[in-house]
Amino acid sequence: MSTPRSRFAALLAGATALAAVTTAPAYGETVKLTILGLGDAYSFSEEDGRGGFARINAVARAERAANPNTLYVFDGDMLSPSLLSGFDKGQNTIDLTNLVPFDIAVPGNHEFDFGPENFLEKMAASKYPWAAINITNADGSPVPGLGGVMMKDVGGVKVALIPVAQDTSPEVSSTGDLVFLPTVDTAVAAAKQARDDGADIVVGVVQTNMANDRALIASHAFDVIMSGDDHSYATAYDGVTAYVETSIDGRFLSPVDLTVEIGADKDGKRTIDWVPMFRFIDTAMVEPDPESQAMVDAFTAKLDESLNVEIGTTETALDSRRNVVRAEESAMGNLIADAIRARTGADVSIANGGGIRADRTYDPGTVLTRRDILTELPFGNVTVVTELPGSQLLAALENGVSQVEKGAGRFPQVSGMSFVYDPTAPAGSRIASVTVGGADLDVNAVYKLATNDYILGGGDGYSALGGGNVLVDAGNGNLMANDVMEYILETGKVTSTVEGRIKKVGE
Repeated sequence: MSTPRSRFAALLAGATALAAVTTAPAYGETVKLTILGLGDAYSFSEEDGRGGFARINAVARAERAANPNTLYVFDGDMLSPSLLSGFDKGQNTIDLTNLVPFDIAVPGNHEFDFGPENFLEKMAASKYPWAAINITNADGSPVPGLGGVMMKDVGGVKVALIPVAQDTSPEVSSTGDLVFLPTVDTAVAAAKQARDDGADIVVGVVQTNMANDRALIASHAFDVIMSGDDHSYATAYDGVTAYVETSIDGRFLSPVDLTVEIGADKDGKRTIDWVPMFRFIDTAMVEPDPESQAMVDAFTAKLDESLNVEIGTTETALDSRRNVVRAEESAMGNLIADAIRARTGADVSIANGGGIRADRTYDPGTVLTRRDILTELPFGNVTVVTELPGSQLLAALENGVSQVEKGAGRFPQVSGMSFVYDPTAPAGSRIASVTVGGADLDVNAVYKLATNDYILGGGDGYSALGGGNVLVDAGNGNLMANDVMEYILETGKVTSTVEGRIKKVGE
């Protein structure tokens, strides 16, 4: 799709201009640039000794100390979701990144989980510039405070940073009236324009999925692409474009060093040649930055205090004992399954019993706290939504009861449906009947299912859930525990009971 030059005029007009006179390196001189990318950094603290902002900041400080020609870029998603963001709407990540500011930050879809107003507040509180060339107000005007293409003189090398957000953000987050132009087309057009405007090196700072990454690489409009969103780590170089997928929570970081040779052709025209070198940093081997660690410790204490916050009272007895949630209908299982179905608007939901972990009972009148729910759901699983036919839903339930005699964690706690099964029948043929919304399951009908990212990915043997039309994936969903807490907070009480959703033949 061709894009008129005028569409980008306003976006490019906000770019940081190069100084009229710079001290350029002499022809034949070599300049080393370092580009460090970070994305999908949700948790302020480490996990199993890896990642977290104290280690991330230590790496960024070290890179800048080693090479003043370092660009530190953020490619989206920090304000949500995390346990602490449920309390401060992501301010903890702003405070921590302000200690070692980025050269540029691109908003990910999770920057809008608390609405565009919160993002604008957090952007204003940042000590670094946020930018995205494909986000505008509904009337096409620029978003106040959100920049465009950034041109920087780095050691005499003219570097263009092309910041691009994910155009699917309105589908998976709360972006209000903001308009998101197509990610790939907008990015490629802006990169070509930057090259025409004299950029020596063009760097894409993007928050988008790997399919779009491949399209951006194939365009050969970029020298380097730093990308987030996929929660994976990857590096690639096709001889034209160097690419880094920047991991999650800073667990693994990969600075890219560009050895840039400045030269001239036979007509005296400036030429640029460069070679990339990828470095791999496992942050488990990094000593945390002391200043950042002090802030992390303070946030940890704050979170501990916040976990004791009361969220509602249960009017009924709840049971999350292991032998119950893995073998029969449970009031706690019903609460969790109801919560994720209600919060997503799905037709049905499945929560695997093995993901419910507190192994305790709650008497009627018990005041529930955030700590209680996070103890029940400790794994940090994310609520996801997929569409799939009734035949796959039936196969998933068959898997769920296939090892009930072993107390397997795959046993399904459900909402929006009920089923009868025969535990004495051969595994794979145990489901006797299923109803959805009071009607018999239609194996040909398509149902919207809410579940967690673990079993949607085939965990606990739930391969039957694969291949559907995923509406909300793990990168875009809420923490399952947060969904349950919000569900309880809406009414201030819990009334879940065992009501006959799961029965054995003959009962």
